[in-house]
Amino acid sequence: MGTAMWLIAVPVLLVLVLLVWTITAYNRLVRLRAQVRASWAQVDVQLRRRHSLTPNLVETVRGYAAHERATLEAVTAARTAAAGAGGTDAGRADTEGALTRALGRLFAVAEAYPQLRASANFVELQRELAATEDKIAYARQFYNSAVQSLNTAVETLPTNLVAGPAGFRAEPYFEAVGAERADVPVRF
Repeated sequence: MGTAMWLIAVPVLLVLVLLVWTITAYNRLVRLRAQVRASWAQVDVQLRRRHSLTPNLVETVRGYAAHERATLEAVTAARTAAAGAGGTDAGRADTEGALTRALGRLFAVAEAYPQLRASANFVELQRELAATEDKIAYARQFYNSAVQSLNTAVETLPTNLVAGPAGFRAEPYFEAVGAERADVPVRF
């Protein structure tokens, strides 16, 4: 093979390697973005489940604790705001945090009503909500893991050379806000 052939073959080979790497990097970014979207959809499913359980819980408490109107209205308003929020931004986390705090106040009110705590309907709703909260926590963790993978790829060399021009951006984490950051109380 002559020198002229090498002068053509080496650049062509380099271009092909660069092209294959670019396609591979782009496809990896697409997979990571799809994983972030799918994991957010799982968070959303669990949040919607909590939204659908909340009115039943409020109505059950209302029957026993009708004079706790302010607490019931706060839960209803927080649920409405959370159900109407969209996207994956910090605003969604804020509205969900407000709902979590309002539900906490509702359960605190329930502590003052022994007949409510003894109600099979209330106990079952409380159990379902607790299970849903566990699923939300797991879904958030999975979402944040997917976001971390995507953000790492978007922000590190050499993948960021493909990510920027292709329109891939870092996604926000679903972070705990307010009371969700506090230590869990221990009950004996």
